[in-house]
Amino acid sequence: MISSIVHLSRLGRAGFVLAREGVLALVEEDALPPGPRALVRFGRMIERRNAGSGVSRLATALTRLGPPYVKLGQFLATRPDVVGAVIAADLEALQDKMAPFPQAQAEAVIRDSFGKTVGELFTEFGPPVAAASIAQVHRAKITTPGGARDVAVKVLRPGIEHRFQRDLASFFYVARLAERQSAEARRLRLVATVDTLARSVTMETDLRLEAAAYSELAENTKDDPDFRVPKTDWERTARRVLTTEWVGGIPLNDRARLEAAGFDLVRLGRVLIQTFLRQAIGDGFFHADLHPGNVFVDPDGRLVAVDCGIMGRLGIKERRFLAEILYGFISKNWQRTAEIHFEAGYVPSHHSVEDFAQAIRAIGEPIHDRPADEISMAKLLTLLFEVTALFDMRTRPELLLLQKTMVVVEGVARSLDPKLDMWTTAEPVVREWIERHLGPVGRIEEAAIELGGLGKLLGSAPSMLARAAGAMERFDEQTRDGLVLAPETVEAIGRAEAKQWRWATIALWVIVVLLGIWLLR
Repeated sequence: MISSIVHLSRLGRAGFVLAREGVLALVEEDALPPGPRALVRFGRMIERRNAGSGVSRLATALTRLGPPYVKLGQFLATRPDVVGAVIAADLEALQDKMAPFPQAQAEAVIRDSFGKTVGELFTEFGPPVAAASIAQVHRAKITTPGGARDVAVKVLRPGIEHRFQRDLASFFYVARLAERQSAEARRLRLVATVDTLARSVTMETDLRLEAAAYSELAENTKDDPDFRVPKTDWERTARRVLTTEWVGGIPLNDRARLEAAGFDLVRLGRVLIQTFLRQAIGDGFFHADLHPGNVFVDPDGRLVAVDCGIMGRLGIKERRFLAEILYGFISKNWQRTAEIHFEAGYVPSHHSVEDFAQAIRAIGEPIHDRPADEISMAKLLTLLFEVTALFDMRTRPELLLLQKTMVVVEGVARSLDPKLDMWTTAEPVVREWIERHLGPVGRIEEAAIELGGLGKLLGSAPSMLARAAGAMERFDEQTRDGLVLAPETVEAIGRAEAKQWRWATIALWVIVVLLGIWLLR
């Protein structure tokens, strides 16, 4: 009861800020039931007169509410099925930029993390060059056997872990409440969605995990001539501090400097798309925050990605699903595209594969009739998820980061090459993966893995049978003279029964009183 009051008070404050900044103007009142409609109209009465419009309202409100709400807004940008297409489009423009915290606090975090002063760890330690909701970055110098070297030092905001835990608890409260009351909320899997956000935040607030992500991504892409990530300085990395090499390239969003340096922008756009698809489909581990401020071009023309705090991971089933979906649209094989949804268990089996193939055709045919440079793969996935809702496909949290990242990556690539042909660019990567994993060689390897798993199961069969026999013997001994419940179990059952009868009695008296009032009218 107390925790509910705490959550409601926090959410009430958030609602007040949203109403004050005019966010309720984005809500379509006509689509709401009478109760919520009246609540929205009441909320609009406290709207500031000089409130902005569109995204400025939402961005201002979420920024005022603090880092957890900024993260929530960015996350909900991937869920037009939850917040609506207009609000989702506005949220895509929400930037994770916050005011920096004082230099002295950053140096205190470093000192507490290593037991050494900043002067003992770095020969120079400059002011923050970038600040976001979870951490800020400083440029520093260290001395190595090869001479002085520039590094980037990422430092967590003081107290940020506690703040996220507090507000995420309120997000979970709302999600559970909604799922208890609404079948649509259960289909959208709001609790699982908040859980995905919570796990992402947990990874971001332990910078050792980000360092490990840098290491894994570097290992996966070590043979890629067009992409790399900065090296991690593990000696100067801890839970709340991350040190990597300083990337001095040109940001991917600085078109003028890229052109002046003579880089081929068309090639860079193609490399970005293909690199992302190789990571997502090929490795199942991809950088999930590839906005243009996080990607640089080094002097050799290689893309360098920084800020590995948000990473996506896909299992083999999800990678197969994604590859076959994309290839199905590329080859116009609507029937196979529909079948893979059923084989993956994404669409319930009581639906018709043929009907679902018809729905997918309705998405795909208009796309193929348009010029190649007007086809949006991100838009395709959005439309696909909208159609799957009609066929009771439950939200797949593991695909949320994929969809979000694809939207961002495609937007960046098209800013470099407005005439980018997504199908031609994606086709070699998708086809290679399908031929490798779903062709004869892939089938043989899959069969070998399954046989290995079967062998392990058969090898453990004797011990499993022995444990089962022992359990049956113990159960027989315990029930030989009748099943006896522990006193505390009997007491708990009694309390539950008493509580049930108490509420039944109260309900009965309420009915009697109402009936009496009705008779006396």
